[in-house]
Amino acid sequence: MGIEIDTTYGSIEGSRADTHQRFLGIPFARSPVGPRRFLAPEALEPWSGTRAATAFGLSAPQNPSPLPGMEPGPQGEDCLFLNVYTPAADAAARPVMVWIHGGGFTGGSGSQALYEGGPLCTRGDVVVVSVNYRLGALGYLAVPGADPNLGQLDQIAALAWVRDNIERFGGDPGNVTIFGESAGGMAVATLLAMPGAAGLFHRAIPQSGAAHHVHSSASAARVAERFCRELGLPGADAEKLRQLSVERILEAQAQALVALQREPGLAFAPVLDPDSLPQHPLEAVRLGASREIPLLVGTNRDESKLFRMGLAAGDISDEQLEKRVRALLRARHAEDRAPALIDAYRRAREGHASTEAGELLDAIDSDHTFRIPAIRLAEAHAAHPAGTYGYLFTWESPARRGALGSCHALELPFVFGSFDAPTMDRFAGKGPEAERLSQRMMDAWIAFARSGDPTHPELPDWPTYDARTRVTMLFDQNCERCDAPLDAERAAWDGIL
Repeated sequence: MGIEIDTTYGSIEGSRADTHQRFLGIPFARSPVGPRRFLAPEALEPWSGTRAATAFGLSAPQNPSPLPGMEPGPQGEDCLFLNVYTPAADAAARPVMVWIHGGGFTGGSGSQALYEGGPLCTRGDVVVVSVNYRLGALGYLAVPGADPNLGQLDQIAALAWVRDNIERFGGDPGNVTIFGESAGGMAVATLLAMPGAAGLFHRAIPQSGAAHHVHSSASAARVAERFCRELGLPGADAEKLRQLSVERILEAQAQALVALQREPGLAFAPVLDPDSLPQHPLEAVRLGASREIPLLVGTNRDESKLFRMGLAAGDISDEQLEKRVRALLRARHAEDRAPALIDAYRRAREGHASTEAGELLDAIDSDHTFRIPAIRLAEAHAAHPAGTYGYLFTWESPARRGALGSCHALELPFVFGSFDAPTMDRFAGKGPEAERLSQRMMDAWIAFARSGDPTHPELPDWPTYDARTRVTMLFDQNCERCDAPLDAERAAWDGIL
């Protein structure tokens, strides 16, 4: 027997699972197709009758993912859907947790099995919402006639839907936490600075993504120029691009990504814009844009090992290491700092970690792209009173005989309790220790969503973060509080990043 809910746009009918209720494939904005391609999301037209909410909506168009178990399912431009998991559609006014998926702003979906919201909503007596948003060129291309930051505006439209409707699903619109990983974490950090998102959420958890990954208008224009060149349409505007098939856009997007792979950062990402994103997110946070929003921010220790897919540490030479680190620092105008940076990491790791060139590259790249930006965000936010909490995930993957370490995305099944998702048992591990760590992380995220403080009885004392003590919770077989972990490596980035 289904569960019928009246939303602001019409009636929907969801379904019951063993421990919760689920409402899938709910539209939150008009379909962004045809003349609405490259335009900001528009309000839905109300519908009559009852709409089924028992199957996921389409995911945003994207090219295939190289990662196993991350298939997004059926795709199409008509992709602006969200999913609601709730213990009960009643008047309980539960905390709401809105998930923004990762995928480099070019892939992923809120409906991926890894993000199944049932275990989290059941364990925490919270309402979990997962959202789709436009990706790649269709969501983040800066060309004349296109509204900027469409993927971000889609997220804001989804949060507005939550504000207007979530009470009917047992949630509290006055207690909404946004959380996301990788590009989703970057999206969360960007929303902290977007005027259109103000008041739509009350706590934020960026996982392995922070506030550094934003284009200037000039760098976004370079991406757009390359994309249009791949199409053979130099100087194309949104109207010309509306005439193309999705398949042609995805083909050009893939070609542009290859051509731009040596450029710093992500090719398709949020861009500074006078209306939607007038300030760089890190600067906005530093100046107090999120002064009333508690923040829980952190990364995994070995993020970049996922992208090298477990290549042996000896696969690169010292000369190649320096060349790669110089390339990392080029955009910072700090190439000459590469030898000193490598030396600092080598000295910091002596006696307790490998100093082979490949391991040093993984550590430096992980910190450059993920950990140091997260620390800079924590530092900026900690200057304000809302409360800042830092974590570092150090559990190691058993995959590839341990070569992946504590790599990118590894914390996800622990946060969601989704070890049953495809390949997760091999990627994340299984057994009592994994289950115990998952329970501790889920309870921390739930406690934070409930009160703005992730502390709970199964964790050590967890004070707020500040630039003096840098208190950080380490999540592993044994969770422990650590003051300033890996601090020699952190200090090596002062003046660079």
